[in-house]
Amino acid sequence: MTEKIYNQQSVLAKIIAKYTGRDGVHSSSIPSLSLIRESIITEPISRVNEPSFCIIVQGEKEVWLGEEHFRYGPGHYIVASVDLPVTGQVIKASTNSPYLALKLEFTSSQILEVLDVADIRLRRSKNPKRAMFISEVEPSLLDAVIRLSCLLDDPKHIPILAPLYKKEILYWILQGPHGEALEQMALEGNAIRIRTVIEHILYNYKNSFRIEDLAEIANMSVASLHRHFKEVTSMSPIQFQKQLRLQEARRLLLGESTDVADVAFRVGYESQSQFSREYSRMFGFSPRVDINRRRENFV
Repeated sequence: MTEKIYNQQSVLAKIIAKYTGRDGVHSSSIPSLSLIRESIITEPISRVNEPSFCIIVQGEKEVWLGEEHFRYGPGHYIVASVDLPVTGQVIKASTNSPYLALKLEFTSSQILEVLDVADIRLRRSKNPKRAMFISEVEPSLLDAVIRLSCLLDDPKHIPILAPLYKKEILYWILQGPHGEALEQMALEGNAIRIRTVIEHILYNYKNSFRIEDLAEIANMSVASLHRHFKEVTSMSPIQFQKQLRLQEARRLLLGESTDVADVAFRVGYESQSQFSREYSRMFGFSPRVDINRRRENFV
């Protein structure tokens, strides 16, 4: 890490610390911008990660996408270009040196707006790229992130300047070595067809489906759908659906209902035993043990 990047991240760390007085994810007065602080190593948390850019300025985090593992900290950023079921864990944090991060969400239409006006050479590849990637941060990108964050100190400028700085951030990501993975989700091609299938599964994950139906939605052969879907998400469509079901089941069990059979049915399982097996495989504990363990942790 260069001295310039170190100094820039120190500035950003002070801004994040100023607006996060306690642990957790904090929304801000800037639309789609969240600030994150954790003073302890967290348990793995499974959730659907929306299209977003995240940069860590203090601490470290691990993210699992299917069987793929990402680890990053200061000097790097991570981007998800579509909605993806992931598991994340803060692995380096303390009271004296808390984990500090910034997350900015975006849409495919906002990517397209930047591509329409920017002089970026389009890199249309036949094979879609992974929809999540880590890259080294550059001073130009950090400068734009700092200017966006500084608007929190003077909110009257947010309506005009925040959209401009957000476009600049997307511009620098598109200019980076993994820009094609972001670009592909806004342009016609195989990647955007996979995005359509992802959206269909997200809205219908409780329902059973045939792979042939998904292939028809994507206007692809079954073999092509499988190959491209795994290239983008690191999972098959069935594995993707299973992750969504189990993540929602865990949320329900820990927050709304402790009736395992009821929750299994609500997320689309017909067999409670199958649900319990797959839940244990994903989270490391059976549903009942997981509920009791979480209760003990919060006593």
